[in-house]
Amino acid sequence: MPGVDGFMYPNEISLYWSVLIVLYPYITGLVAGAFILASLVRVFRVEAVGPTYRLALLTALAFLLVAPLPLQLHLGHPERSFEMYLTPHRTSAMAMFGFVYLWYLMAVLTVEIWLDYRADIVALSQSTRGWRRLFYRILTLGSSNVSERALHIDERVGWFITLIGIPSAFLLHGYVGFIFGSIKANPWWSSPLMPVVFIFSAMVSGIAAVMLLYMAASRLRRQPIDMRCVDTTAQYLLYTFIVDFSLEMLDLIHRIYEADESFRSLNFMVHTKLWFSQVIVQICFGTLVPILLLAFVQVTKLSTAVRKRLYVISGSLTLIGIFAMRWNVVIGGQLFSKSFLGYTTYKMALATREGLLVSIGLTILPLFILAVLVKLLPPWPKEQHVLQAAAGGD
Repeated sequence: MPGVDGFMYPNEISLYWSVLIVLYPYITGLVAGAFILASLVRVFRVEAVGPTYRLALLTALAFLLVAPLPLQLHLGHPERSFEMYLTPHRTSAMAMFGFVYLWYLMAVLTVEIWLDYRADIVALSQSTRGWRRLFYRILTLGSSNVSERALHIDERVGWFITLIGIPSAFLLHGYVGFIFGSIKANPWWSSPLMPVVFIFSAMVSGIAAVMLLYMAASRLRRQPIDMRCVDTTAQYLLYTFIVDFSLEMLDLIHRIYEADESFRSLNFMVHTKLWFSQVIVQICFGTLVPILLLAFVQVTKLSTAVRKRLYVISGSLTLIGIFAMRWNVVIGGQLFSKSFLGYTTYKMALATREGLLVSIGLTILPLFILAVLVKLLPPWPKEQHVLQAAAGGD
């Protein structure tokens, strides 16, 4: 058969998990990473990254709203997915995801955003007109108290919600790695480090995405970029990236040392079908190059313009590398037979339900949602100050 080498079982010739299943952990990773960056300000008091705080929260919300769509499009009968809420199966990690998702969306992220923006929402409900006035009045939930005591309560409750949100963000994305790591039938996925690697790679991708979005938004608004903020964000990106890369190398070294019966097949995959996507894209250009660029900035004194360019290059390569990692896990884990004697190929369609165009659309969609959220709830420090002054005056 074309595209098939060696001995393949009939149910392994075609891949059941397509690029949509690659997008799902990639998008949820951006959510978790963006929230962790926001928690640096609220919980760990890293004031240097303060300008990205609200932008990180809105970014997490925008991507979280799109996160289930790849799964829904992948299902043959997406309407049946609602049944997992009516008949929960506690022993199924996939079934329990719906509850984890709703908890993180409704009880953590939206509540934190509402508490942080409540004073601004009250000010906007009094200063705007037309449908926007009605919209903001609905968002106030009937609470217009912006006294000092009320805002202090909002701050303390928001801190507690963020504290809960950190393990919730880990749970949201770590369970994806748990699903892959618990599939014992596939040696490519069966690793206890898989959930931890997924969590740290999520933090890397989310921090890189928010850093790039902040720089791009500042450029579009023709406002100066807070280099202290970007430099500090890049430092945390570098530290997290080093931990993530170390964990991936630890897993690789363990596989090489163990060298079980599947090692020969996995070694063949790395040197043939996954050579470009894993060795070249993921490890070289998506990991080593960004780490070296970020480290080079830390140990040398460069001009602001040069640092900006290096941050853009390293952030972009980081996002590409993390996507390649998701691709190699999801697609690469299906390209070889459980017999270890055969290999298949994956050909992505262009305009089908699980094709390239749909995947590109799902990747871009959160950016449009984020643009709407930013328009309705400005995250910029200067506009926050004006809104809070207006709320205090009323």
